[in-house]
Amino acid sequence: MRIVTALPNEVREDEHLWIPMSDGTRLAARLWRPTSADDDPVPGVVEMIPYRKRDLTAQRDSIHHPYMAGYGYACLRVDLRGSGDSDGVLTDEYLEQELVDAEEVLAWMSKQPWCNGRTSMMGISWGGFNALQVAARRPPSLGAIITLSSTDDRYTDDVHYMGGCLLSDNLSWASTMFAYNSCPPDPAIVGERWREMWFDRLTNSGLWLEEWLTHQRKDDYWRHGSINEDYSSIEVPVFAVSGWADGYSNAVFRLLEGLDVPTRGLIGPWSHKYPHLGEPGPAIGFLQEVIAWWDHWLKDEKDNGAMDGPALSIWMQDPVRPSTTYEDRPGRWVGEPSWPSPRIIRARYPLGRHRIAAPEDARPSSPALTVQSPLSVGQFAGKWCSYNAPPDMPYDQREEDGGSLVFDSDVLEQPLELLGGPAVELSLSVDQPVAMIAVRLSEISPDGEATRISYGVHNLNHHSGSHDPQPLEPGESVTATVQLNGMAQSVPAGHRLRLSISTSYWPVVWPSPQPVQLTVYPEHSTLVLPVRPTDIRDRGDRVPSFGEPEGAPPVETVQVQSGEQDWSVHRNMVDLSGSLRVVKDLGEIYFPDIDLSVVRRTYENYSYTADDCNSVRGETDWTMGFSRGDWDVRTATKTVLTSTPSDFHLYAELDAFEGEERVASMNWSTTIPRDFI
Repeated sequence: MRIVTALPNEVREDEHLWIPMSDGTRLAARLWRPTSADDDPVPGVVEMIPYRKRDLTAQRDSIHHPYMAGYGYACLRVDLRGSGDSDGVLTDEYLEQELVDAEEVLAWMSKQPWCNGRTSMMGISWGGFNALQVAARRPPSLGAIITLSSTDDRYTDDVHYMGGCLLSDNLSWASTMFAYNSCPPDPAIVGERWREMWFDRLTNSGLWLEEWLTHQRKDDYWRHGSINEDYSSIEVPVFAVSGWADGYSNAVFRLLEGLDVPTRGLIGPWSHKYPHLGEPGPAIGFLQEVIAWWDHWLKDEKDNGAMDGPALSIWMQDPVRPSTTYEDRPGRWVGEPSWPSPRIIRARYPLGRHRIAAPEDARPSSPALTVQSPLSVGQFAGKWCSYNAPPDMPYDQREEDGGSLVFDSDVLEQPLELLGGPAVELSLSVDQPVAMIAVRLSEISPDGEATRISYGVHNLNHHSGSHDPQPLEPGESVTATVQLNGMAQSVPAGHRLRLSISTSYWPVVWPSPQPVQLTVYPEHSTLVLPVRPTDIRDRGDRVPSFGEPEGAPPVETVQVQSGEQDWSVHRNMVDLSGSLRVVKDLGEIYFPDIDLSVVRRTYENYSYTADDCNSVRGETDWTMGFSRGDWDVRTATKTVLTSTPSDFHLYAELDAFEGEERVASMNWSTTIPRDFI
């Protein structure tokens, strides 16, 4: 990334300020704005997230907020109520109180002497979620938003559930917020109140995973904040961004299709990161695109080219060898003038006996095929969402294919390009009343390596909808359509496609209560692929073009103590146990500007034994520490999730320390009935 020190406007930073809410609560914020804004007011940009503006996101914030301020915007980074240095206690995601607070922040900002009354919202992940949700509430000053790595559907396409299946990332994410909610505010900001505020959070933030597990179907809890319930509620322009290694790329397609406002969509090769910091690369000059977007919608520069490119800009990925990490993904930028694109052909590929026939072929005859997958299928799947790229991306799928029902295409005689979400229409039966399936689409190189290019999971009990799961009749034939994630992939001549179907995908999703034998009837099953004609290259389309990534100088940090990264699969051939172990230890990082040291360590372990679905266990351990002079605090959190055929069992611990003295200790143990999962 090119560090830009000479910006069009001199920037003033207010490292801390309080924003008063109508109920007396104060939210902590950081503000960057042009020094000239007091005399020449500018539009405002708001980012509201719970990840601690003063330390944990300080480096990232310092790259893009001052940059935008240098181009004529007042940029406000706010700690949500109950997080960072703000008053209160945070008890869940996207609560009504959070959205009301956001509306009040926008109203407050619009009335400041340095703001001209026009505002916007921008954020990645949580900040992308609430930007969409607040836009749907139509605050009067809001003129446009940019939402990155977010979703319009909190149940079907979020970190909690996928295709009606329980994601292990639900446990991982809940454990992350369990740890973050245990952190104290900074005494340098809040003064002697810090301990009182800290204990209030320790005592009252709650165990979010318990709440999320009590809503295993799509109900009003998940409908709240899901803007796909009413796309027409949004009346401001939306720029939606994600990456293929991210968990939220599907939402970009849906937003472009569902919204009736000016929109732009951008999907690159990245994980859950801003595109100017994108991994895998190539990163792009995203902040230049941001400035053009704001200038167009907040400064009325209608001829600045911000809306001249394609509606959807996509990184079309070329084949690569399977790896858990990539520095760069080879490919090229392509554009579609609208989405859905009339140029995409939904080609139907009949299934045969372990074969994917070509669309023009007669449907091959085939007997019924069965599979009962071992719990080891999924150990090489990577994360549902690659949060930091290495090493959490899917590896060679051949070991996974050994426990799956596999269908291969013939060797391609011509190159094939796919853009959009594949689907599989399956005629099937199962031998259990509760069952899920996982479907993977892989690209097979001439030497046999299998690189996963898309996948989907489906809870078969949701055949009547995710709001009303029903038991299955063992042995009864049903038709199920499994939607796979959207993708953009070129497959060269000489390669093949592979469709793989399994009855487990642990630890990406929680297994069914009992081992399931699946029978597929290929003569009534079809793979549907979104084919982008390869001759589009030659039609003179406007191809997206992006500059080199730029940003303001990041705040200085010092790595005092190195950390540890590990992602390893273990198998014990004595007791037939297996596990996936994930370690993300960031060591100790020092922030010289505020004289603060931060420690952050995460350990995750997902285990199982043989084919016992109820031996699966997810366990996470977090340590968070903050120190400055004599002030030295630390929290340790543990979350364990197990199951029986009828229930989930949740256990959690929280310990808080001042120095070596433990000052708080809490335990949770609860049982939650399984609801067709």
